Amino acid sequence: MKTRTILFAPLAGLFLLLAGTAGPVLGQEATNTAKEKAFRIERSMPPEAVACIQCHKQEHPGIFADWAASRHAAANITCYDCHKAEEFDPDVSRAHYKQYERSDTDYGTGSYRVPVAGVVTPKDCSRCHPDEAMQYDRSKHANTLEIIWKIDPWLNDGMNSDFERVSGCYHCHGTILKSEQGMLDPATWPNVGVGRINLDGSRGSCTSCHTRHRFSVMEARKPEACGQCHLGPDHPQIEIYMESKHGDIYTAHGDDYNWTAAPGTWSPGVDYRGPTCAACHMSGAGATLTTHDVTERLSWEIQAPLTVRPSEFAAFPAKTNWEVERDKMKEVCTQCHGRTWVDDHYVKLDRVVEEYNEVYFKPAKAVLDDLYTKGLLDKTRFFDERLEVEYYELWHHEGRRARMGAAMMAPDYAWWHGFYECKKRYANFMEEARELIHENRKAYKAEDFPNATGSTEKPPEVAPRK
Repeated sequence: MKTRTILFAPLAGLFLLLAGTAGPVLGQEATNTAKEKAFRIERSMPPEAVACIQCHKQEHPGIFADWAASRHAAANITCYDCHKAEEFDPDVSRAHYKQYERSDTDYGTGSYRVPVAGVVTPKDCSRCHPDEAMQYDRSKHANTLEIIWKIDPWLNDGMNSDFERVSGCYHCHGTILKSEQGMLDPATWPNVGVGRINLDGSRGSCTSCHTRHRFSVMEARKPEACGQCHLGPDHPQIEIYMESKHGDIYTAHGDDYNWTAAPGTWSPGVDYRGPTCAACHMSGAGATLTTHDVTERLSWEIQAPLTVRPSEFAAFPAKTNWEVERDKMKEVCTQCHGRTWVDDHYVKLDRVVEEYNEVYFKPAKAVLDDLYTKGLLDKTRFFDERLEVEYYELWHHEGRRARMGAAMMAPDYAWWHGFYECKKRYANFMEEARELIHENRKAYKAEDFPNATGSTEKPPEVAPRK
């Protein structure tokens, strides 16, 4: 006999009514009549928040469903709590005011009118997550636009178009949001890049890792979250991770991990067997505390042309001591590995860094500088002469892969995609460079270099903050 079941689930000020078929009336046959799930608001919340929920439930059911299944919802955090703004805020959505002039819904009236911002920023999130926002704000993630405008020749020499930047570079690094009369500029939006500069002055986007509107800690803990940006020929961390033993364990046993452990409690050996990107670089373990500053725990800048300590990285010097940070990472490692294993791993990494710096990068850089000094290469713009590209890819592609492969224990990337390719690149670079010097001949310059139309004016918004 079927019964009518009412399940009260605390979803964001909502109670979920699951109505099955009622029991049959005596003398009648039961029918499998489908019943509709009903979301009823029972808890106290401002009427403006009720209006948000009721309207978006109809207009954007996907957004509503994500939010209703989130921890925010369980804690009675509504749309209004995250999107609320002041009338004078630069990121207020003027278009949203038109929603309060509707006649087709009970919630489209002026009595519910409130200023809201369409873009939720780290400053907004800091209302409830002040420590996480502060840590993120000092990280390389949040400040990546400042970094690339200091060092990147694609931007500084205008070697790609503004649209190529929007569709490519800025998708991960972030745009500088612009708005006119409360309407976001489509050249800068939509964007959830980690270094996005927001209209309220904050930097970054929490939804780079905790995507809207579930804001799932599970999603951010999985390596695929990082692999959205950390992939490809120049920084293939996701490919390197999946090759490593850590990635192999994740592939085999990831379905058994406790991905939903409370923030700050996710522990190796208890909630997961093999670490992910977040486990090593952000999550707490042993005496090492959780952090949203991915610059912590780094003892080398292995993405830089010349490998240096993080505090010596001129574009964005870390305010850390590399030895202290290495000990933090080692604390994470020793949750699963013996001390000798961990110490010897770092001995190998340091040797890889030394050989890359001394054998490959420094000699190539010295020859490049000599070509510029002799006038055999034109220093006006980068990438329009082949040796500039060869030098760039030596450190930006193969050199990074070799160092990152060693750091993350992926031998194929350390050797075949790394140092093996470095050797070929280095030999070809030196051969052509020596010919130019021997013959005192200028290199061919690509006068028709395509789409080198990007602005070279550094935006004031990316200036270092005091």
